[in-house]
Amino acid sequence: MNKIQSHEEASVSISCPYESQDKNNLKYLCRGKQPSTCLQQAVITSDNTQNRRFRLTDDKTTRFTVNIASLTLEDSGLYLCGVHRNTGLDVFTAVELKVKEWCCVKSKNMSGIVGRAVTLQCPYPPQHQNNRKFLCKGDKHNSCTDMMNQSRVTLHNDLNRAFLVTIKDLEAGDAGTYWCGSDAQWSVGTYTKIHLSVDSPQLTTISTSTEGVTPPSPSVLDAGLYVVLPVSAVLLLIMASVLVIVYKHKCSKDRGDRSKPKTVDPQGVVDSEDLYENHDAVVKMKRYHPDDTDEDQPDYKDVSSEQIYNNEF
Repeated sequence: MNKIQSHEEASVSISCPYESQDKNNLKYLCRGKQPSTCLQQAVITSDNTQNRRFRLTDDKTTRFTVNIASLTLEDSGLYLCGVHRNTGLDVFTAVELKVKEWCCVKSKNMSGIVGRAVTLQCPYPPQHQNNRKFLCKGDKHNSCTDMMNQSRVTLHNDLNRAFLVTIKDLEAGDAGTYWCGSDAQWSVGTYTKIHLSVDSPQLTTISTSTEGVTPPSPSVLDAGLYVVLPVSAVLLLIMASVLVIVYKHKCSKDRGDRSKPKTVDPQGVVDSEDLYENHDAVVKMKRYHPDDTDEDQPDYKDVSSEQIYNNEF
């Protein structure tokens, strides 16, 4: 019994030998281990060489080959390669197929910044040291685009069972899924899946400087403006009112001081300034009563001005 293995989404070829005398006979492939029902349950025959994921090729000499594409875990199991004979029993060859799941594929998450370079590390098994290393981009490894022909991509071999791939001058469009490997057959454990994200330096700066800060909306700013303006007006009115009250109080005080009569010192001493202020008033009063004939008034006819001045007080 032949044993072959592959992994999900890959393809596999099952080789079925036969004798030269059977080169023109019907060939077929079926699942299971029941020869008696194999031809009736055949998944593909040499009369119908293409059946969905199965394709049969006959070299017309010693063997035919059945290729199975887009493998799934359900494809694992026993298969029988059959050669139909018109006389006697059919001839069969048993094959065991094992399909491995994708858990064995290494996966990494990396990030870069627009305009800068990023380096991807891709391990490989020791037996692939002399194999061609490659990097391709795409969601599926079997349909990814080879990146090694781009000028911005550089590959460097490493002594620690890994090779390095550097992508220079990153662009926003460089974000996506990458595959790097050392086996063109995409064998399990010989490639790495990398998810690359590319950030903008401007967005990074803004998000760092404004983290946790919510800018006020225009409505909030307008509301604040309407609140500030009335408060300022009220403060101005209060200050103006205080100034008016102080000014009125000062004016009333000055008028009170000017209307207050001059007092004479109990000792009979009169200030010299007050004396000169009242002198003209007394003289005027005497001058405006020339016809006063009261006998009790003293006669100033023969009195000197010095005597009048002294006696007025």
